[in-house]
Amino acid sequence: MIETERLILRRWKDSDRQAFHAMCTDPRVMKFLGPLQTRAETDAAIDRQNGFLDSHGYCFWAVERREDGAFIGFCGLKPGAEDTPIESEIEIGWRLAHDQWGRGYAREAAQASLDWGWASTDAPAIAAITTTNNVRSWGLMERLGMVRAPEDDFDHPKAIESLRPHITYRIARPRG
Repeated sequence: MIETERLILRRWKDSDRQAFHAMCTDPRVMKFLGPLQTRAETDAAIDRQNGFLDSHGYCFWAVERREDGAFIGFCGLKPGAEDTPIESEIEIGWRLAHDQWGRGYAREAAQASLDWGWASTDAPAIAAITTTNNVRSWGLMERLGMVRAPEDDFDHPKAIESLRPHITYRIARPRG
C-alpha cells in the first residue's frame, strides 16, 4: 500500500468492481482507451492487476480517496504491455473517473508510484505509452519529468484502428 496526502494506492477489492465497471463504461473516460468494456472485461482487468501484484509486487493499484474511502480509479506500475516497445520495461499508467479529473489526483498518484518504483525496484527507467491524441495523458507524463522517446512510437496492436498510433515516454532513475 502507498499513501499520499490525499490518496491510498492499494490492492484491488471486490467492492471496487462496480465502480471500476462504471468508469470503464463512461465514454469520456474511454475516449482514448478504446471501446466501452463489459463487466467480464473489467472484472478480468482487476484480476489481472491483482495477479501482477502477486507475481511482481506491483500493479496498476486501485486508488482510494483518503477522506472518504471512495474508489476513484487506478494508478501504478506493471510489466510493459506485450507487443510494444516497452514490453521488457516497467510501465506506469493511470485512469480516473471523470468526476475526479482536474483535482491533481493523477499527478499525486503517479508521482507516488514513481517514488515507489525507484525505492522498490532496480529499474533503470520507467516508461509510459498513450495514443497520440491523448493530450491530457502525455501532458501529465511531461509534468512528471518523463521525456518523449519518438524512436519508440508505434501502432498498438491491441488498440482499435483509430487509437493505434501510440507515443512513448520514459523517465530515467534519478541519480544519487
